[in-house]
Amino acid sequence: MISNTHSPQEPSIAINPGNTRQLVAGANLNNFYYSSDGGNSWKTGTLKSKLGVWGDPVLIVDTAGIFYFFHLSDCSEGNWIDRIICQKSTDGGATWSDGTWIGLNGNKAQDKPWATVDRKTNIIYVTWTQFDKYKSTDPLDSSIIRFSKSTDGAETWSEPIRICKTAGDCIDSDMTVEGAVPAVGPGGEIYAAWIGPDGLVFNKSSDQGKTWLEREVPVTDIPGGWDFSIPGINRCNGLPVICCDTSQGPYRGMIYINWSDQRNGPEDTDIWLTKSADGGTTWSIPIRVNDDLSGRHQFFSWMTIDQANGLLYFVFYDRRNYTDRNTDVFMAVSEDAGETFINFRISESPFIPDNSVFFGDYINIAAYDNVIRPVWAVLHRTALSIMTAMININLCGIFLDHTSCSSNNPMGYHLPCSGSGICYSLQYDNYVTIRLSDIYGNNILSINDNCIRKAGYHILCFNNIQYNLPAGYYVYTVITQENIFTGKMTINESP
Repeated sequence: MISNTHSPQEPSIAINPGNTRQLVAGANLNNFYYSSDGGNSWKTGTLKSKLGVWGDPVLIVDTAGIFYFFHLSDCSEGNWIDRIICQKSTDGGATWSDGTWIGLNGNKAQDKPWATVDRKTNIIYVTWTQFDKYKSTDPLDSSIIRFSKSTDGAETWSEPIRICKTAGDCIDSDMTVEGAVPAVGPGGEIYAAWIGPDGLVFNKSSDQGKTWLEREVPVTDIPGGWDFSIPGINRCNGLPVICCDTSQGPYRGMIYINWSDQRNGPEDTDIWLTKSADGGTTWSIPIRVNDDLSGRHQFFSWMTIDQANGLLYFVFYDRRNYTDRNTDVFMAVSEDAGETFINFRISESPFIPDNSVFFGDYINIAAYDNVIRPVWAVLHRTALSIMTAMININLCGIFLDHTSCSSNNPMGYHLPCSGSGICYSLQYDNYVTIRLSDIYGNNILSINDNCIRKAGYHILCFNNIQYNLPAGYYVYTVITQENIFTGKMTINESP
């Protein structure tokens, strides 16, 4: 549990790639959380700004380790949600600037932002929906997708431009253009996807946002619409998430869009993925991410890419195990560009949502270099809590099929060993330290402390008589001069 105060929901999280122990998260309406130990413990605070703070939190981080918190406004000198606000923290989320604003346009509402940063240039890009009048049923009122950028660390912002050709209505439902999310490609391309009257659509810019395609590219229709009903959920949507692989892996440049819909019927919401290998010109048919056969609800999906290795991670609510409103939280991982998925549950126990409690419009996940941190809201009786999970893909009973060394992975991946053994491989001679801890992360001992080991595959048979440890599960960490990798080991018998 990160926090259970101030009725938190609609969370967002970011990991500092330069220091993956540094995490910052946010939740509605004005909560922030920060951790300096990889998410084991958290400190909390209330975000304040003279421009007002009114939900829709979005967290990103640049290459300097500066975190940015985007949200809606409630400015006393303006109108409710009349601009997007960006506040930043240079101390890992402990303190925040008063913020700068984006998109003020008279009385029009600026809503549902998302942001990203180009890690080559540190240029920040943000997209959002502008409503002529929020919730208006007047056919003369419309919604559009807008775009802006900052080249100076969110101190100033470019004049917003419209990037959608097709406008939507202002009802905040299926015919509204909404859910715009930006992503950056390997060459600095900007990609964006959203949903509206034309279904799921895509647009891009190759000149840092100065110009965009004259007309958005249709990706897929959304049967049943993006605004759908889930029992026990006050409001639910299938708005999209777009990511691009900028890693040095085999799928570099692949663009992915993730969403949920009810194309299989109103009692069977599913999580979907489509991908493009040609810069967004063409898209694959929708690929189903959840692997259940139950015909039950999976919803509120979010996706991220671990840009250190190109693996795809998804988090979503899931009811595959129940016939009522009991709800688990599941993740899925794909190492082959979305061709196959491994699904696994990350919540300890189910919760039962209630229509009277607003859960927000999304949950979130961040990943970098095998540090994977999802965040979601749960309801305990009448109280909401924000949760995370300490995901280590090697400790989840999931062993991805990497059995050889490569230039991108000098240590190789560990193979599951039977009995009490530690397996690792080296591309070249290296100094190796092996540390053993319990499953709670408490260090127990070091083995082969900084000893030189030859290139090749190694199996360390663990003689428990020497170390006098009780039987059970343990976590080992193999440390070389360049890499750190973790695996799980079983001690079968106590000495």
